[in-house]
Amino acid sequence: MVDFNVTILGCGSAKPTLRHHTPSQIVSHMGKLYMIDCGEGTQMQFNKFKFHESQLDNIFISHSHGDHCLGLIGLLSTISLDGHRFNEMNLYVPADFEKILKQQIDFFIPYTDFNIHIHTIDCQQPTLVLSDDHFKVTAFPLDHRVPCYGFLFEEQSGNRHIRQECIKQYNIPFNEIKRIKEGGDFTTSDGRVIPNEELTTPPSPVRRYAYLSDTQPMMQYADLLRDVDLMYHDATYCEGDEELAYKYYHSTASEAAEFAKACRAGKLLLGHFSSRYGQEDRLLEQASRHNPNIMLANEGLTLNIGTQPRDH
Repeated sequence: MVDFNVTILGCGSAKPTLRHHTPSQIVSHMGKLYMIDCGEGTQMQFNKFKFHESQLDNIFISHSHGDHCLGLIGLLSTISLDGHRFNEMNLYVPADFEKILKQQIDFFIPYTDFNIHIHTIDCQQPTLVLSDDHFKVTAFPLDHRVPCYGFLFEEQSGNRHIRQECIKQYNIPFNEIKRIKEGGDFTTSDGRVIPNEELTTPPSPVRRYAYLSDTQPMMQYADLLRDVDLMYHDATYCEGDEELAYKYYHSTASEAAEFAKACRAGKLLLGHFSSRYGQEDRLLEQASRHNPNIMLANEGLTLNIGTQPRDH
């Protein structure tokens, strides 16, 4: 099975602490890296966990609050200074961040040996923002104090799998295999038509990862995110601090758990922890009352989508 995993670079919130870095993650699929958010110090975390900039072509910024984007210019500047990059960099950012981001790029990194493309996100409903042969990313608006977006990372549906015994049984030539995998039937030399369902097995299940940064609960997306393998959700506050969550447009850990349960998410990863609590055990305990398939984010944690977690 193709590698598809998520590594946490930072899972704190606006105030950095000695325990948690500001938000950032790396999604890895088929050797490509996709960064989500880029808080202060992200480039140090990127190096610490031994990622390679040559594999990073796409960075997604959920919103323009500093804890989610202040590390971006530093990261791009370092990549530019290295001077060995030949691939382009695509930045997917909310429309309200575009102007100041362009100014920062022009001021701090006016000369690069690679092109930086800024793609603005300004949608009122889920919108496809990236798609290639193997992977796609959908942005969807969240409920925060500034324009803010969540991201759904999905594998593209693959071809069917041809049965090896059928290749021998029907003497299928090599140049017919691709067409059969794409759904075609096969006609034997004596004119018999062998249906595709007999020749192949279904494609591998599509794996999906949902990222919901700073937001109030978004039950309207339960259908969009139905049966995601893994969900990362804002869990800034504990029970008892619902007024603060409402005031600052965040979620409690219990609200995140209820939402993930409504989505039938395979596993929920809590993050964006407030510095006020010190330890997150209370968040996990409260959330687990509503949904047992929960764990806490932590720097260096890697989750293989559809399988089991491991640590760096």
